[in-house]
Amino acid sequence: MACDLCALYSAAQARGEIGQGFFGGVAEQFTHFGTVQIEGVKTINASGQYLDSAISQVFFGYNLNSRFGLQLNAPVIYRSFKRPEGDGIDRGAETGLGDISLLGHLVGYRALQENFTFNWVILGGVKFPTGNDDRIKEEFGEESEGSGIHGHDLTLGTGSFDGIVGTSVFSRWKRGLFTATTQYAIRSKGDFDYRFANDLTWSGGPGCYLVLSHHYTLGLQAIVSGETKGRDTFQGEKADDTGVTAVYLGPQINFTWEDKFSAQLGADLPVSIRNTALQTVPDYRLRAGLTWHF
Repeated sequence: MACDLCALYSAAQARGEIGQGFFGGVAEQFTHFGTVQIEGVKTINASGQYLDSAISQVFFGYNLNSRFGLQLNAPVIYRSFKRPEGDGIDRGAETGLGDISLLGHLVGYRALQENFTFNWVILGGVKFPTGNDDRIKEEFGEESEGSGIHGHDLTLGTGSFDGIVGTSVFSRWKRGLFTATTQYAIRSKGDFDYRFANDLTWSGGPGCYLVLSHHYTLGLQAIVSGETKGRDTFQGEKADDTGVTAVYLGPQINFTWEDKFSAQLGADLPVSIRNTALQTVPDYRLRAGLTWHF
């Protein structure tokens, strides 16, 4: 178990969770929206409308010590879509820099023993309005009947300064593990008198280490994740087609090599999506991430 404990400590360093120094990497999430729902009930997608969203997060951080660190996230977004418009079909794509965020994390409690490990982290930060939000202008016009994809779905940024708070835990008993994380976005009013609703996201689940050696680790988890978002506000009025509560379930593979490199690969399938009004909702999500600790 002494070797196992050393491997776990090195794995945490590889993920940039502990240890002084620089770390960086990239995280990718691809989501396919192809199901049309009205008030949480699936309806016919006669026009074949869809939205494919790929968000590549490039991040770079520095741990001042084993307890406190800072991280800068810069998302690059690509969204392609097809939707009904009048008597025809509108096809297009949006690509560019999204909203950059600066986060700080503080280790609130840590226990590292032979058979048991526990780590609790608190995070907070701010998101800056660096992404192009011109698509929000569509809210001024009359929306196409039957379209579940609108300007607030296609925008690259919110046009607002937003606060971010959250927490995460990691727990291990021998080779069994459990992780949980939650994050809450506190939105402010942005351009065009549009305010995105506050957003709560969470994920976590049990797993086990299939391989636990001095040089590398390989773990498998069952991840349950979700999101709860209220209705946005536009010019003082609530936007009907913006609220959603979704729950996903899927596997995740975690890999680390010594104290330098970590990788994650996961997939999410929706088990419940409750939305307001008419929206095009996700069919699946694919996630991947790479972190290098210098």
